[in-house]
Amino acid sequence: MSMTPVEIPIIPKIRKNAILTFLSRGTRVDERSFDSPREINIKTDLIPNANGSSYVELGKTKVLAGIKVEPGTPFPDTPQEGNLIVSVEFLPHASPVFEPGPPDERAVELARIIDRSLRDVRAIDLSKMVITPGRKVWNIFIDIYVVDYDGNMIDASSIATMLALLTAKIPKVSTTETGEIIISEEKSENIPVKKKVVTATIAKITDENTGNKYYIADPSLEEEMIADTLVTIAFSEDGLITGMQKSGLSSIHSDDIPKILNMSRKLAEKYLAKINEYITLKTSTTPSI
Repeated sequence: MSMTPVEIPIIPKIRKNAILTFLSRGTRVDERSFDSPREINIKTDLIPNANGSSYVELGKTKVLAGIKVEPGTPFPDTPQEGNLIVSVEFLPHASPVFEPGPPDERAVELARIIDRSLRDVRAIDLSKMVITPGRKVWNIFIDIYVVDYDGNMIDASSIATMLALLTAKIPKVSTTETGEIIISEEKSENIPVKKKVVTATIAKITDENTGNKYYIADPSLEEEMIADTLVTIAFSEDGLITGMQKSGLSSIHSDDIPKILNMSRKLAEKYLAKINEYITLKTSTTPSI
């Protein structure tokens, strides 16, 4: 069941003032620097029936991503490519403000952000996901579940998605002379990931009393609640910007854009370093077959 966030909780004024006081001193209530992400914990291969899966904790925000690969029909406009389909659900216990119902605009927005970040830079070589040209291809379903929401579910979802893709296995296939597809359950191969991609989210918080503006990386839920604007930028591992999303009513001054770009790029590099560290360790400890 998808859960629809119907409202943003109101933060007590005393707590808001405490957050602003810490920011004015150059730090944050959780003792992080402005450009530091929360601790990241990773697990993969948790869902036996999925081709790939990962569980990511970004601070107290928890996200589960699953990959399912199935034969399907290519889209009419891309007959020589596999299909990529991203969906997002908010689970009942993820937040007290999530209520039953179809995915709302936030779930749709999150799915689109993840989809665009991968698709626009061709992070996955979909041309290699063809079984029978023009007739049969692999459908890659990416299902993202927000298990616990404590801010910045976009970056947590992005990290989980990339890890699930990198550790996913798909069965090898062959075709007979009559066009019959034979799927080998014993032999498998990796999804052809060409580039690693992650999002990096920066929050803008303004102190209404002093007019001071603060830009912080990987905002917690409390920080999101008092933020004027959230800016999410997707980066590929070679430094290309693959997508950008802004939420909130406040504007961003042009003078601040270089600062946001620099901070988000460094945040993305930290995420990618964590992903690479995990994949390297997993590869070195997995026996070859």
